[in-house]
Amino acid sequence: MPFVITEACKGVKDKACVGVCPVDCIYEYDGEPMLYISPDECIECGACQPVCPVNAIFMDGEVPADMQSYIQLNADKTK
Repeated sequence: MPFVITEACKGVKDKACVGVCPVDCIYEYDGEPMLYISPDECIECGACQPVCPVNAIFMDGEVPADMQSYIQLNADKTK
């Protein structure tokens, strides 16, 4: 179960998660309002989750119901 970045990251992009990711699977793209995690590259270590200041990161199986679309959004943006 890879991790997913959700709505709370929009407009924040703190990037603390980027600094602790051991496999560099968190991406920032110019013009995008948030960061994205590649589900194909994520090793599910969980290092990113506790450092997120806005609690935007969830395991894909724990993403709140109203934010389920972010699972596919992260996958699409990191292809």
